[in-house]
Amino acid sequence: MDAAHLVARHGGALDRRRLHELGATDHDLRRALKAGTLNRPRRGWYSTWAERDPRFRAMRVGGRLTGISAVAALGGWVLGRPALHVAVPTNAARLRNQWRRDRRRTDARDDGVVVHWVSPAHDRGSSTGMVDLAEALELICRTEPAEQAIAVLDWVRRTGRLDRIELAELRERLGPCRWLVDASIDNCDSLPESLARTRLRAAGVHVGTQVVFTDGLEKIDLVLEGTVAVEVDGDEHHRERFEEDRARDLAITRVGLHSVRPSARQVYTRWPAVEAALVRALRERGILVDLHNSGVAQVGRPATRRESAPPGLQRPAAPELWRPARAG
Repeated sequence: MDAAHLVARHGGALDRRRLHELGATDHDLRRALKAGTLNRPRRGWYSTWAERDPRFRAMRVGGRLTGISAVAALGGWVLGRPALHVAVPTNAARLRNQWRRDRRRTDARDDGVVVHWVSPAHDRGSSTGMVDLAEALELICRTEPAEQAIAVLDWVRRTGRLDRIELAELRERLGPCRWLVDASIDNCDSLPESLARTRLRAAGVHVGTQVVFTDGLEKIDLVLEGTVAVEVDGDEHHRERFEEDRARDLAITRVGLHSVRPSARQVYTRWPAVEAALVRALRERGILVDLHNSGVAQVGRPATRRESAPPGLQRPAAPELWRPARAG
Protein backbone atom coordinates (compact mmCIF):
# COMPACT_ATOMS: atom_id res chain seq x y z
CA MET A 1 0.00 0.00 0.00
CA ASP A 2 1.17 3.55 -0.76
CA ALA A 3 1.23 4.96 2.77
CA ALA A 4 2.21 8.46 1.63
CA HIS A 5 -0.77 8.69 -0.72
CA LEU A 6 -3.01 7.54 2.13
CA VAL A 7 -1.69 10.20 4.48
CA ALA A 8 -1.97 12.95 1.85
CA ARG A 9 -5.56 11.95 1.10
CA HIS A 10 -6.49 12.38 4.77
CA GLY A 11 -5.10 15.88 5.24
CA GLY A 12 -1.33 15.45 5.40
CA ALA A 13 -0.81 13.80 8.79
CA LEU A 14 -2.02 10.57 10.39
CA ASP A 15 -1.12 8.68 13.52
CA ARG A 16 0.05 5.08 13.41
CA ARG A 17 -3.14 3.63 14.87
CA ARG A 18 -5.33 5.33 12.29
CA LEU A 19 -3.01 4.21 9.48
CA HIS A 20 -3.34 0.62 10.65
CA GLU A 21 -7.13 1.00 10.67
CA LEU A 22 -6.94 2.20 7.05
CA GLY A 23 -4.91 -0.84 6.01
CA ALA A 24 -1.30 0.39 6.10
CA THR A 25 1.25 -1.91 7.72
CA ASP A 26 4.42 -1.10 9.61
CA HIS A 27 6.34 -2.35 6.58
CA ASP A 28 4.50 0.19 4.39
CA LEU A 29 5.40 2.97 6.81
CA ARG A 30 9.08 1.99 7.02
CA ARG A 31 9.29 1.83 3.25
CA ALA A 32 7.73 5.30 2.87
CA LEU A 33 10.09 6.77 5.47
CA LYS A 34 13.09 5.25 3.73
CA ALA A 35 11.91 6.57 0.36
CA GLY A 36 11.40 10.05 1.81
CA THR A 37 7.73 10.25 0.88
CA LEU A 38 6.78 10.38 4.56
CA ASN A 39 8.32 12.28 7.47
CA ARG A 40 7.84 11.59 11.16
CA PRO A 41 7.36 14.80 13.20
CA ARG A 42 6.72 12.94 16.47
CA ARG A 43 6.67 9.41 17.71
CA GLY A 44 3.66 7.63 16.26
CA TRP A 45 2.84 10.35 13.69
CA TYR A 46 3.52 10.40 9.95
CA SER A 47 3.24 13.33 7.57
CA THR A 48 3.72 14.28 3.92
CA TRP A 49 4.69 17.85 4.83
CA ALA A 50 8.26 19.05 4.50
CA GLU A 51 10.20 19.58 7.72
CA ARG A 52 10.14 23.38 7.28
CA ASP A 53 6.37 23.44 6.84
CA PRO A 54 4.87 25.28 9.83
CA ARG A 55 2.28 22.51 10.27
CA PHE A 56 5.08 19.96 10.56
CA ARG A 57 6.98 22.16 13.03
CA ALA A 58 3.85 22.64 15.15
CA MET A 59 3.26 18.91 15.23
CA ARG A 60 6.89 18.34 16.21
CA VAL A 61 6.38 20.68 19.17
CA GLY A 62 3.33 18.66 20.17
CA GLY A 63 0.23 20.41 18.83
CA ARG A 64 -1.31 22.27 15.92
CA LEU A 65 -0.89 25.67 14.32
CA THR A 66 -3.11 28.35 15.76
CA GLY A 67 -3.53 32.11 15.83
CA ILE A 68 -1.57 34.24 13.43
CA SER A 69 0.58 31.27 12.34
CA ALA A 70 -2.49 29.41 11.08
CA VAL A 71 -3.67 32.44 9.09
CA ALA A 72 -0.19 32.91 7.60
CA ALA A 73 -0.17 29.26 6.51
CA LEU A 74 -3.51 29.84 4.75
CA GLY A 75 -2.12 32.85 2.86
CA GLY A 76 -3.89 35.47 4.96
CA TRP A 77 -2.91 39.10 5.46
CA VAL A 78 -0.13 38.92 8.04
CA LEU A 79 2.54 41.46 8.92
CA GLY A 80 6.10 40.16 8.72
CA ARG A 81 7.03 36.65 9.83
CA PRO A 82 5.15 35.75 12.99
CA ALA A 83 6.46 33.39 15.64
CA LEU A 84 5.16 29.83 15.56
CA HIS A 85 1.92 29.72 17.57
CA VAL A 86 1.02 26.20 18.66
CA ALA A 87 -2.14 24.95 20.39
CA VAL A 88 -1.41 22.01 22.68
CA PRO A 89 -3.52 19.90 25.08
CA THR A 90 -4.03 21.32 28.56
CA ASN A 91 -2.02 18.44 30.03
CA ALA A 92 0.78 18.60 27.42
CA ALA A 93 4.31 17.89 28.60
CA ARG A 94 7.71 17.22 27.01
CA LEU A 95 7.16 19.83 24.32
CA ARG A 96 10.00 19.74 21.81
CA ASN A 97 12.08 22.06 19.72
CA GLN A 98 10.32 22.93 16.43
CA TRP A 99 13.45 22.19 14.39
CA ARG A 100 15.10 19.17 16.03
CA ARG A 101 14.25 15.76 17.34
CA ASP A 102 16.61 16.22 20.30
CA ARG A 103 14.58 14.93 23.26
CA ARG A 104 16.81 16.78 25.71
CA ARG A 105 15.36 20.13 24.60
CA THR A 106 11.85 19.99 26.02
CA ASP A 107 10.93 23.68 26.40
CA ALA A 108 9.53 24.79 23.05
CA ARG A 109 9.42 28.40 24.24
CA ASP A 110 13.21 28.51 24.18
CA ASP A 111 12.94 28.01 20.41
CA GLY A 112 10.74 31.02 19.65
CA VAL A 113 7.47 29.11 19.91
CA VAL A 114 4.36 30.65 21.47
CA VAL A 115 2.48 27.81 23.18
CA HIS A 116 -1.25 27.95 23.94
CA TRP A 117 -2.58 25.24 26.30
CA VAL A 118 -6.12 25.18 24.94
CA SER A 119 -6.89 21.77 23.44
CA PRO A 120 -8.78 19.29 25.65
CA ALA A 121 -6.81 16.28 24.37
CA HIS A 122 -4.35 15.14 21.74
CA ASP A 123 -5.84 14.79 18.27
CA ARG A 124 -6.13 11.28 16.96
CA GLY A 125 -6.61 10.07 13.41
CA SER A 126 -6.68 12.60 10.57
CA SER A 127 -5.14 16.04 11.04
CA THR A 128 -4.68 19.11 8.87
CA GLY A 129 -2.05 20.43 11.25
CA MET A 130 -3.99 23.50 12.38
CA VAL A 131 -6.98 24.45 14.48
CA ASP A 132 -10.27 25.58 12.98
CA LEU A 133 -10.06 29.06 11.46
CA ALA A 134 -12.68 30.45 13.86
CA GLU A 135 -10.58 29.30 16.82
CA ALA A 136 -7.45 30.87 15.33
CA LEU A 137 -9.32 34.14 14.73
CA GLU A 138 -10.54 34.31 18.31
CA LEU A 139 -6.97 33.97 19.56
CA ILE A 140 -5.77 36.66 17.11
CA CYS A 141 -8.43 39.11 18.26
CA ARG A 142 -7.49 38.57 21.90
CA THR A 143 -3.70 38.69 21.57
CA GLU A 144 -2.56 40.52 18.41
CA PRO A 145 -2.41 44.31 17.84
CA ALA A 146 -5.73 45.78 16.74
CA GLU A 147 -4.64 46.64 13.21
CA GLN A 148 -3.38 43.08 12.62
CA ALA A 149 -6.59 41.54 13.94
CA ILE A 150 -8.75 43.82 11.76
CA ALA A 151 -6.59 43.07 8.70
CA VAL A 152 -7.08 39.32 9.21
CA LEU A 153 -10.83 39.81 9.60
CA ASP A 154 -10.85 41.93 6.42
CA TRP A 155 -9.14 39.03 4.62
CA VAL A 156 -11.61 36.50 6.04
CA ARG A 157 -14.58 38.56 4.90
CA ARG A 158 -13.03 39.36 1.50
CA THR A 159 -12.32 35.69 0.76
CA GLY A 160 -15.51 34.29 2.32
CA ARG A 161 -13.57 31.97 4.63
CA LEU A 162 -16.36 32.27 7.19
CA ASP A 163 -20.02 32.79 6.44
CA ARG A 164 -22.29 35.34 8.11
CA ILE A 165 -23.42 32.98 10.85
CA GLU A 166 -19.86 31.95 11.72
CA LEU A 167 -18.76 35.57 11.91
CA ALA A 168 -21.71 36.41 14.16
CA GLU A 169 -20.80 33.50 16.46
CA LEU A 170 -17.19 34.66 16.59
CA ARG A 171 -18.32 38.20 17.42
CA GLU A 172 -20.46 36.91 20.28
CA ARG A 173 -17.58 34.88 21.76
CA LEU A 174 -15.23 37.86 21.68
CA GLY A 175 -17.23 39.83 24.23
CA PRO A 176 -15.56 43.23 24.82
CA CYS A 177 -13.33 42.62 21.78
CA ARG A 178 -16.29 42.27 19.41
CA TRP A 179 -15.65 45.78 18.07
CA LEU A 180 -12.79 44.31 16.02
CA VAL A 181 -15.31 42.37 13.92
CA ASP A 182 -17.42 45.51 13.56
CA ALA A 183 -14.35 47.44 12.39
CA SER A 184 -13.64 44.98 9.57
CA ILE A 185 -15.19 45.29 6.10
CA ASP A 186 -15.86 42.91 3.22
CA ASN A 187 -14.54 45.03 0.32
CA CYS A 188 -10.93 45.68 1.35
CA ASP A 189 -8.49 44.67 -1.38
CA SER A 190 -5.14 44.34 0.40
CA LEU A 191 -3.20 44.32 3.66
CA PRO A 192 -1.66 47.81 3.26
CA GLU A 193 -5.08 49.23 2.42
CA SER A 194 -6.49 47.65 5.58
CA LEU A 195 -3.66 49.03 7.72
CA ALA A 196 -4.05 52.54 6.30
CA ARG A 197 -7.81 52.52 6.88
CA THR A 198 -7.50 51.32 10.48
CA ARG A 199 -4.73 53.76 11.37
CA LEU A 200 -6.52 56.73 9.87
CA ARG A 201 -9.86 55.91 11.47
CA ALA A 202 -8.14 55.39 14.82
CA ALA A 203 -6.63 58.85 14.36
CA GLY A 204 -10.08 60.35 13.94
CA VAL A 205 -10.22 60.73 10.16
CA HIS A 206 -13.44 60.00 8.28
CA VAL A 207 -12.52 57.26 5.79
CA GLY A 208 -14.71 56.09 2.92
CA THR A 209 -13.79 52.73 1.39
CA GLN A 210 -13.99 51.55 -2.23
CA VAL A 211 -15.83 54.73 -3.19
CA VAL A 212 -17.49 54.77 -6.64
CA PHE A 213 -18.19 57.98 -8.58
CA THR A 214 -21.04 58.42 -11.05
CA ASP A 215 -18.83 59.62 -13.91
CA GLY A 216 -17.49 56.10 -14.53
CA LEU A 217 -14.31 56.39 -12.46
CA GLU A 218 -13.49 52.99 -10.95
CA LYS A 219 -13.78 52.66 -7.20
CA ILE A 220 -11.14 54.42 -5.11
CA ASP A 221 -9.47 52.53 -2.26
CA LEU A 222 -9.90 55.20 0.42
CA VAL A 223 -11.40 58.69 0.42
CA LEU A 224 -10.52 60.86 3.42
CA GLU A 225 -13.06 63.44 4.58
CA GLY A 226 -14.57 63.38 1.10
CA THR A 227 -11.62 65.28 -0.40
CA VAL A 228 -8.39 63.22 -0.48
CA ALA A 229 -8.22 59.99 -2.49
CA VAL A 230 -5.70 57.37 -1.30
CA GLU A 231 -4.69 54.56 -3.66
CA VAL A 232 -2.32 52.11 -1.97
CA ASP A 233 0.09 50.58 -4.49
CA GLY A 234 1.51 47.10 -3.99
CA ASP A 235 4.21 45.43 -6.10
CA GLU A 236 1.96 42.46 -6.79
CA HIS A 237 -0.83 44.45 -8.42
CA HIS A 238 0.74 47.69 -9.62
CA ARG A 239 4.18 46.87 -11.01
CA GLU A 240 2.88 46.59 -14.57
CA ARG A 241 0.17 49.26 -14.28
CA PHE A 242 2.14 52.49 -14.40
CA GLU A 243 0.21 54.11 -17.24
CA GLU A 244 -3.15 52.92 -15.95
CA ASP A 245 -2.41 54.28 -12.47
CA ARG A 246 -1.35 57.65 -13.85
CA ALA A 247 -4.59 57.81 -15.82
CA ARG A 248 -6.51 57.09 -12.62
CA ASP A 249 -4.70 59.92 -10.85
CA LEU A 250 -5.80 62.29 -13.62
CA ALA A 251 -9.38 61.06 -13.36
CA ILE A 252 -9.35 61.46 -9.58
CA THR A 253 -8.17 65.04 -9.96
CA ARG A 254 -10.88 65.74 -12.55
CA VAL A 255 -13.60 64.80 -10.06
CA GLY A 256 -12.17 67.29 -7.59
CA LEU A 257 -10.13 65.12 -5.24
CA HIS A 258 -6.51 65.34 -4.17
CA SER A 259 -4.77 62.07 -5.17
CA VAL A 260 -2.12 60.47 -2.93
CA ARG A 261 -0.56 57.14 -3.92
CA PRO A 262 1.69 55.60 -1.23
CA SER A 263 3.35 52.25 -1.85
CA ALA A 264 2.72 49.18 0.28
CA ARG A 265 6.30 49.37 1.55
CA GLN A 266 5.75 52.97 2.66
CA VAL A 267 2.63 51.95 4.57
CA TYR A 268 4.57 49.13 6.24
CA THR A 269 7.79 50.96 7.10
CA ARG A 270 7.27 54.74 6.73
CA TRP A 271 3.78 55.31 8.03
CA PRO A 272 4.54 58.60 9.85
CA ALA A 273 5.72 60.11 6.56
CA VAL A 274 2.60 58.86 4.75
CA GLU A 275 0.37 60.18 7.51
CA ALA A 276 2.08 63.58 7.48
CA ALA A 277 1.51 63.87 3.72
CA LEU A 278 -2.17 62.99 4.10
CA VAL A 279 -2.62 65.51 6.90
CA ARG A 280 -1.03 68.21 4.75
CA ALA A 281 -3.29 67.30 1.83
CA LEU A 282 -6.35 67.59 4.08
CA ARG A 283 -5.23 70.94 5.46
CA GLU A 284 -4.67 72.28 1.96
CA ARG A 285 -8.35 71.47 1.39
CA GLY A 286 -9.30 73.43 4.50
CA ILE A 287 -9.80 70.39 6.76
CA LEU A 288 -7.98 70.51 10.10
CA VAL A 289 -7.34 67.03 11.49
CA ASP A 290 -6.37 66.40 15.10
CA LEU A 291 -4.56 63.06 15.09
CA HIS A 292 -5.40 62.11 18.67
CA ASN A 293 -4.41 58.44 18.31
CA SER A 294 -1.92 58.51 15.47
CA GLY A 295 -0.26 55.30 14.30
CA VAL A 296 -2.29 52.80 16.30
CA ALA A 297 -0.55 49.44 16.66
CA GLN A 298 2.14 50.09 14.09
CA VAL A 299 4.49 47.43 12.76
CA GLY A 300 6.83 46.25 15.48
CA ARG A 301 4.67 47.44 18.37
CA PRO A 302 4.24 44.68 21.01
CA ALA A 303 0.95 42.84 20.94
CA THR A 304 -1.55 43.96 23.55
CA ARG A 305 -5.03 42.84 24.45
CA ARG A 306 -7.52 45.46 23.29
CA GLU A 307 -10.78 45.34 25.20
CA SER A 308 -12.21 48.55 23.73
CA ALA A 309 -11.86 50.47 20.51
CA PRO A 310 -9.32 53.28 20.14
CA PRO A 311 -10.93 56.74 20.39
CA GLY A 312 -11.16 57.25 16.63
CA LEU A 313 -13.04 53.98 16.21
CA GLN A 314 -15.62 54.43 18.96
CA ARG A 315 -17.93 56.80 17.07
CA PRO A 316 -17.80 56.22 13.31
CA ALA A 317 -18.30 59.32 11.21
CA ALA A 318 -20.61 57.64 8.70
CA PRO A 319 -23.08 54.88 9.66
CA GLU A 320 -22.82 53.24 6.25
CA LEU A 321 -19.09 52.65 6.82
CA TRP A 322 -19.64 50.84 10.14
CA ARG A 323 -21.68 47.74 9.52
CA PRO A 324 -22.31 44.62 11.61
CA ALA A 325 -20.19 41.63 10.68
CA ARG A 326 -21.29 39.82 7.57
CA ALA A 327 -19.61 37.41 5.20
CA GLY A 328 -17.53 38.73 2.31
